[in-house]
Amino acid sequence: MPQGSIGLIAGKGQFPILFARAARAAGLRVVAVAIQGETSLDLAAEVDEIAWVKLGQLGKLIKTFQRAGVSRAVMCGGVSKPRMFSDIKPDLKALLLINKLRHMADDGILRTLARVLMEEGIEIVASHEMVPDLLAQAGQYTRRGPDAAERADAELGWQMAGELGKLDIGQAVVVKGKAVVAVEAMEGTDECIRRGGHLAGGERAVVVKRCKPGQDRRFDLPSVGEGTVAVMQKAGASCLVIEAGLTLVFDRQAMVKRADETGICILAWSGTGG
Repeated sequence: MPQGSIGLIAGKGQFPILFARAARAAGLRVVAVAIQGETSLDLAAEVDEIAWVKLGQLGKLIKTFQRAGVSRAVMCGGVSKPRMFSDIKPDLKALLLINKLRHMADDGILRTLARVLMEEGIEIVASHEMVPDLLAQAGQYTRRGPDAAERADAELGWQMAGELGKLDIGQAVVVKGKAVVAVEAMEGTDECIRRGGHLAGGERAVVVKRCKPGQDRRFDLPSVGEGTVAVMQKAGASCLVIEAGLTLVFDRQAMVKRADETGICILAWSGTGG
């Protein structure tokens, strides 16, 4: 990315903070638009300028960037999806965006948002290019690898996650005994794991999370971290498979340490799988 200013549309989690640090270290001025009730308050100390908006205040987001002279922006971090239906108060700009949607699926919403912003002179660019070290590398992360049953479930889950992604529904599936017991939809990965663990009897379920085929990689790449392993531990899941090169991994050392301590194996596959 060239020198100058970069806009940051910040959701929840630590990715916005990590991106802001990397961007400023590269000499960029970071102008953030943060979502009330989603974005960490700690982000304010990591950026040059910040504006807080309510979910649905697209007009305020655009005006903030335009006043700051921002012509390029990134999207980092998600939004709690149930809030899209219970806590959103769209302004006129957001209503116009909603009217352009064919359906309320993730990639469709974000692609349409990117087009609307481009019409306002703001180009959405890939956030992960600023922090390439966060992308998963292929291989086995943990001391323990999968046993035969886990590998069979992982291979099925890899195929099913790809099919799920083609429909722009979700990124994760939970498999036990060659049966898909849960798929991710609006509730998000953690709730999918909890539900899948319960349905699998609280033991030895396999979680597969991968990028949707054809997904616009400027936004919404899959992500995992220590918190993912903590949820798996409580749910009784024993194996996590992610997609190499297309998954953001946060707290990598802490994630692997916790997995090793609890007997969970973590693998990163690429292409057609492991």
